[in-house]
Amino acid sequence: MQLLPLPVRRIAAWCAVTLLVAGVGYVGIRLCAEFRTAVVPVLLALLGTALLGPLHRWLIKVGVGRSLAAGLTCVAVVGVVGGAVYIVVAALIDTGDEIVASLKDAAQGIADHFGAAGTSLDDLASNAKDLLGKFGGTAASGVISGVSVVGEALAMAVLALFLVFFFLRDSYRAVGALRALVPSSAGDLVEAMARRAFEAVEGFMRGTTIIALIDATCIGVGLLILDVPGAVGLGALVFVGAYIPYLGAFISGAVAVLVALADRGFAIALWALGVVLAVQVLEGHVLQPVIQSRTVQMHPAVVMVAITAGASVSGVLGMLLAVPLTAAAFGIAHELRERYEGAEDSSVADS
Repeated sequence: MQLLPLPVRRIAAWCAVTLLVAGVGYVGIRLCAEFRTAVVPVLLALLGTALLGPLHRWLIKVGVGRSLAAGLTCVAVVGVVGGAVYIVVAALIDTGDEIVASLKDAAQGIADHFGAAGTSLDDLASNAKDLLGKFGGTAASGVISGVSVVGEALAMAVLALFLVFFFLRDSYRAVGALRALVPSSAGDLVEAMARRAFEAVEGFMRGTTIIALIDATCIGVGLLILDVPGAVGLGALVFVGAYIPYLGAFISGAVAVLVALADRGFAIALWALGVVLAVQVLEGHVLQPVIQSRTVQMHPAVVMVAITAGASVSGVLGMLLAVPLTAAAFGIAHELRERYEGAEDSSVADS
């Protein structure tokens, strides 16, 4: 005689499974955080391989050797990323003082219109440089720690670049290596799960890149028409920010509007805001459904939760990795569901 009824035993079993999965996941996350200097380059390299795979395959198709094709692909990505970073930084440095000045003028206007209610804003704008100077002095005391962080980031970036080279060059061996790590009876299932996860990441990266390029082009052209300084750099910032869904678009769009406000005034800033909002509406209602319709679809709420979780684990880098990793998890879940639903349907048909 059972002590507990069947529904209670089922709930207890699900609770035990949930706690076990949560515990394993927590331990895995903690281990990844402890070994982040090795784990992060591997994850970045996988994203880079998913994004650059089509270019590498095209080079091989036209007759370039695998090693040379991988090397050319890595050189191309270094040139593109380095150029985009340089353009963004140069544009922001050139317009930084103008942004501060325009914010001060805006705060003064608010103070003039609202009297004492706007005084605090004007004081805050007037003391902005002093606050930044104090912050800089505090940051200078930790320069050794800062240099260490920069060195670690550079080391991880270099390692990720080398891993991208090897992943691209030896990608045809991936299936054999994966099968060698698992029992032969589970080889087909593991290979199918890995393929579905990689296809989901590849589709996400490809779709995001296309959308980012369209967003950057539209916003950059709009800012050029409005004669906003650093329009090319701001377009590059939009392109980079698009890899962090929602938050990246908000930050890059805000910077573009601030630059327009700094150099061209309030009216042009409103036009720039209209351009940014129009492009975001186009992305949300046209580009996302059309371009990413063949990849793993995730609800915006799932994306926001994934970004928040990634930020809590590893800051900006976590936000960058969270969505593609979630896409891979969704791909694996879809593969398992299709397999087991197919198995159940065949068993029912046989019976």
